[in-house]
Amino acid sequence: MLLGYTSGEPALGWFDKYTLHTQSELIDSEPVKPNRRGSLMIVRAYLRASTDEQDARRARADLEAFAAERGLAIATTYVENESGASLKRPELFRLLADARPGDVLLIEQVDRLSRLNAEDWERLKAELATRRVRVVALDLPTSWMMATTKADDFTSRMFEAINAMMLDMLAAVARKDYEDRRRRQAQGITKAKEEGKYRGRPEDEDRNAGIMAMLKGGQSWSNIVNATGASRSTLARLAKRIGEGEGAKA
Repeated sequence: MLLGYTSGEPALGWFDKYTLHTQSELIDSEPVKPNRRGSLMIVRAYLRASTDEQDARRARADLEAFAAERGLAIATTYVENESGASLKRPELFRLLADARPGDVLLIEQVDRLSRLNAEDWERLKAELATRRVRVVALDLPTSWMMATTKADDFTSRMFEAINAMMLDMLAAVARKDYEDRRRRQAQGITKAKEEGKYRGRPEDEDRNAGIMAMLKGGQSWSNIVNATGASRSTLARLAKRIGEGEGAKA
């Protein structure tokens, strides 16, 4: 089912400027357990899918196993294909629009949620805090308690404070790793160009031919991205190539 969110719809906060046309997978689940405030604990899994389908399946299985071990069921899975270094992530925005206070945002690793710069990370944190969404990451053990109902209010508040600090640290590490890799990549390209060895990334002709066929067939960009793992910039380039080809024929 395709869902769209625009600035005319409620409770999207600073996400209102984006128009979202995305698709997620709804998973039938067992009854979810109540949280410590007496309301239902809804677990919303966020998966930034890799172009490696095997890796994406492994990450999904790990999230499901983590929830099952704690007697929880994942109610909804939001699958994203955009970069964690950008706030322009429709599925994350939709998750936050769907979320209610006390819901769990379950991720495999903190860098799946954020490789953002400091300013954008503060904005995302503020949105999480406003919506009272609890972030639980498999690589952050201090967050695991957020997916349980056993702790008293004092202990819960202490863990929330510790978890917030650890999230900040891991988000900063993820951003530094992202910037370091981009810098090393740029340095490698510069060196290769100076030595006359740089040829750029070879085009995947078979994949691109399939994408252009899907574009010509009227498939939505979101469906094509989910099916192929291609970036939207690649789709834009191929759509332009189609337009230029049709113009030449005319």
